[in-house]
Amino acid sequence: MEKDASEPDPSCQRNGVLGVLYGEFTDMLNDRVRYSVSLTESALTIQRICSSPGRTKVVFNLTDCVGCRAYRGPDSLDVGAYFTAYFYPFKRRWMSAGVARQRVEQCFRVALVQDPLANLQEAERWAHAIRDASVLQAPRRDGVAYTEVRRPCRVMILVNPHSGRGQALQHFTGHVQGMLTEAAVPYTLVITEHQNHARELVRKADLSQWDALVIMSGDGLLFEVINGLMEREDWQEAIQTPLGILPGGSGNALAASVHHYSQSPPAWNEELLLSCGFMLCKGLVGSLDLVSIHLASRQRLFSFLSLAWGFVADVDIESEKYRHVGAIRFLMGTLVRLASLRVYQGRLAYLPFKEVPKLPKGNIKASQSPSTPQHPSLCSSLPCRLIPNISPNQNSRRNCNSTNSNYNTITNSSNNAITTKRPETQSTGKTRAPLDSLLPGLDQPVPENWTVVKEEDFVLVLAIYQSHLAEDLWTAPGAMADDGMIHLFYVTAGISRPALLRLFLAMEKGAHLACGCPHLVYEKVKALRLEPISPQGVITVDGEMVEYGPVQAQIHPGLARLICG
Repeated sequence: MEKDASEPDPSCQRNGVLGVLYGEFTDMLNDRVRYSVSLTESALTIQRICSSPGRTKVVFNLTDCVGCRAYRGPDSLDVGAYFTAYFYPFKRRWMSAGVARQRVEQCFRVALVQDPLANLQEAERWAHAIRDASVLQAPRRDGVAYTEVRRPCRVMILVNPHSGRGQALQHFTGHVQGMLTEAAVPYTLVITEHQNHARELVRKADLSQWDALVIMSGDGLLFEVINGLMEREDWQEAIQTPLGILPGGSGNALAASVHHYSQSPPAWNEELLLSCGFMLCKGLVGSLDLVSIHLASRQRLFSFLSLAWGFVADVDIESEKYRHVGAIRFLMGTLVRLASLRVYQGRLAYLPFKEVPKLPKGNIKASQSPSTPQHPSLCSSLPCRLIPNISPNQNSRRNCNSTNSNYNTITNSSNNAITTKRPETQSTGKTRAPLDSLLPGLDQPVPENWTVVKEEDFVLVLAIYQSHLAEDLWTAPGAMADDGMIHLFYVTAGISRPALLRLFLAMEKGAHLACGCPHLVYEKVKALRLEPISPQGVITVDGEMVEYGPVQAQIHPGLARLICG
């Protein structure tokens, strides 16, 4: 909210239009308190009518408005009608510094005449005008091309009730459900029962019934959904279904990234959930890069977040035992792994991303640590050797819902539904998935234009394509959801435990690249290959453990679509 003295005074015409929509209404609880209300294309201005001088205008930016509804009061003898507008502006936190989105509602009673129907029609006129104006004032970022998830809509929301600390469903009903009702966004709520339930569901679903798929869980459930969509015969159309993310797990990396891309102040926990719920209600859709990943067993996966080997992957998997404590599990896992720091042997090669003269705002130049020399392309003619006698860890995790839980589908009562303009798919072939034109076979040498890292002793290798690796880990400060590149980090052997800890502490503020650590290398790449030599280890894709062995990956810019701000 802010003061605004620049608006024209519309008091010469009541309940009419004079450049702005203007009306005088009473407080819903006290008829003796009256307000003048004016609506412009960008703001709702409210001013109490009283005899005291120096009246203050309170201005609500329609960018912060998610909806408005008109209705009759519960008393059948009341001839008045009501309209309530719902806002989520940035306001100062109560107990800490900074600002975060907080819910504010403004309700007015319309009693212009003694005809209840006429009053309701006037309330509906205001509600309709506020809704229409708020849609036009969605918080778009400069230089970003959006489509819209428009009302009426049909949204499927998938919730893993066991993700994080097991409170995802509770947080949905306590925070998100009301927002969707305020925004007139109807939904069908599906509670997942077991690992790969969501994958199976979207692989077989009639997607023509849905205009958006929204995931409330950790990043693992979205990994299932994306791979289920890419396994369909009609994957080219299916992957264009807008995807939304609501944080309900421990890491919530994509949710933190989406919040960051909206240029909002940092937020965590319920504040992050409120921010992502707000963006879901506003319904702007941008592009999302996906990465195609090939394993030694010829299995192919699609990733939206990261590929990790070494320290990061170890912490992710080993900290599963601390899931009950929430996001702090990663800190606990980091301290445990630091106590017995491992070094992994392997070969790493990548295809550098060539910078263009003009970068989108927010991107940074690819750089190495100042004290790290450029790595020449060595041994690029050598094939990537497959490691024999290593049993794949086709495992786990992590949408590990109880098999005794009941399947639930809950649909809200709104009759509105979202229409979506689907862009043309990028691939026109009849293949089951996009072609990886940059990748040779895993048994073939990498091309000559690739860079082969000469070091073979690593503490970690991390390829990430979003800004955040967790809510509190700002890993790739310049990354965007659709920047068309893989942000490759690796740490070579020889780093001390305190230095590694300092890197991760600096990562909370995205300052690790400025630490000057000679063991940290950062590159922007389009494709990569990793060949572990150490016989034991962990590789994760989007936090999910996959088969251990040679792996390579290529980015596919803008392949999917993401509800964002």
